[in-house]
Amino acid sequence: MARQAELEKLYSRLPTGTAAIGALPVSPSWECRRPGRVEGRLIGGVINRIVLAQATRFALPLERFDGAVLFWEETGGLASHVWSYLQVMRHCGILDRISGMVVGVPREISGLEPGASPTLPEMVLDVLGDRDIPVLGNVEFGHAGPNLPMPVGIRVGLDAQRRALSLLEPAVGRTR
Repeated sequence: MARQAELEKLYSRLPTGTAAIGALPVSPSWECRRPGRVEGRLIGGVINRIVLAQATRFALPLERFDGAVLFWEETGGLASHVWSYLQVMRHCGILDRISGMVVGVPREISGLEPGASPTLPEMVLDVLGDRDIPVLGNVEFGHAGPNLPMPVGIRVGLDAQRRALSLLEPAVGRTR
């Protein structure tokens, strides 16, 4: 209940505040999957939507991923599909351009049951290979609830080892 109240306060400040929110409230579930500290523009969403959009005329130019902190989640799919989506992002060059990654809480993904192999963290680290990209996992946003805001396009700070994610700009522009 305390987390719910904390998030309600955050969401009341987000659409009207003229200052950066700063550190988002951490949950004990957050996991450092690869340490590191970066800043970049937030970009992402549901992983299959990101990948499928890249195959259309509405694809984001790859330059939009330069230095970005990519956040993604998947819900109600198959582990093999997540693996394929990660591979597509690797092969199309997205993973060569991002500076950090935030992975959401996996929801109802067949093949990721306890004891299943590979695990989601193993898949992510395998696809990243030797890229020096910090990864924070099991973060509540999107379909996980109560969830954190992830305002696409604003600068964020990610410190995976400290399990910290900060909004460095206001989510809405100032009026003059």
